[in-house]
Amino acid sequence: MVAGARPDSPPLRIVYFGTPAFAVPTLQALLGSRHKVVALVSQPDRPSGRGHRVAATPTKALAVLCGVPVLQPTRLRDDAFLTAITELRPDLGVVAAYGRILPDALIAIPRLGMINVHASLLPAYRGAAPVHRAVIAGDTETGVTIMRVVQELDAGPMLARAAVPIGPDATSPEIEARLAERGATLLLDVVEQLAEGPVVETPQDDAKATLAPKILKTESPIDWSLPAGRIHNLVRGLQPWPLASTTMDGSRLLIHRTAVIGEASEGTTAGTVVGAEGDTLDVATGDGVIRILQIQPEGRRVMTAREFLSGHKVTPGSKLPS
Repeated sequence: MVAGARPDSPPLRIVYFGTPAFAVPTLQALLGSRHKVVALVSQPDRPSGRGHRVAATPTKALAVLCGVPVLQPTRLRDDAFLTAITELRPDLGVVAAYGRILPDALIAIPRLGMINVHASLLPAYRGAAPVHRAVIAGDTETGVTIMRVVQELDAGPMLARAAVPIGPDATSPEIEARLAERGATLLLDVVEQLAEGPVVETPQDDAKATLAPKILKTESPIDWSLPAGRIHNLVRGLQPWPLASTTMDGSRLLIHRTAVIGEASEGTTAGTVVGAEGDTLDVATGDGVIRILQIQPEGRRVMTAREFLSGHKVTPGSKLPS
């Protein structure tokens, strides 16, 4: 319980909206709190993996295990769904990476409204891919914001924020996992404050807002003429999907890990393989050299550079397309 919380303040009835792994720590935190999660609302189960088998969403798997009712509507404006939420008599709605815009009719149902766990330091990176966009941009810091849900995308007033550093080699999944845990703790603090009474809400400065649009597969191919640092950030940021990629001898190669190692020899063209021996698979970029540490021929397992080179003839001086 948050320091200063009144032990006699009644627990809240919470409807939780969340779908992917990012939303699991917050759901776990709420289930372990004194408050009651009266239902989980998740997106419908979808096929996944190589076998395209339909699997429960990560939040649904946890909810079922803990005996929490699960709703998976295809349309959030359906009268039957809105009636079902109303009949749960929720005090509060909590949202974390649910994946769909909530209509006003739904937002208005909980007595205390709805709050959202957003993976950025708002107003920066409003949108679907805040972590990926921060990593791709080479940011050294991101964070999590608890905000009130409004109709406009990620534009509601802020109730709490916490910063998290981004290391120079950290990938999107690594940062997202840290933000999920930090967000769960921060969310519980806010929920306790709401149980006690009004919480200070700070409006966002819309003039400073930036957008984080959905990641597209078309962003995958590496342009070797870019600076080495930008390519390194792209490799980190496009994980776990679609992954940065290049082609060699007509085959697509997915790049999982890289390092920026220095400058290329004068006159070396971007995309030229400048080292291909042992653990070294180096490629010239627009301003330096990238060392490929982990690589995956499409449809096969992830390999170290040494493993890849042992089974693929790569000649220094060969050119990768930009």
